[in-house]
Amino acid sequence: DATVIELDVRTIDGEPFPEIASALEALDREETLRLVGAFEPVPLYDVLEARGFTHETERVDTDTWHVTIRRE
Repeated sequence: DATVIELDVRTIDGEPFPEIASALEALDREETLRLVGAFEPVPLYDVLEARGFTHETERVDTDTWHVTIRRE
C-alpha cells in the first residue's frame, strides 16, 4: 500500500501553492499526496497534469474537498 501524506491547505496563511509545489517535488512514486481544502482547486489540475501527476477529487462535505495526487 502507498504511503499517504496529507496536506491541509486550510491551515496555510496566505497562498498555499508554494507548499503544495514542495510537497509534490518531495513525493516518491509509492507515495500519495492528499490535499484537504475548502474548495475544489480547479486551477491546480492543469499544473498537476503538466508535471506528470494524476489526481482524483472528492467532495467530502459542503466546504471540504480531498484531492488525491499520485505520480503517473
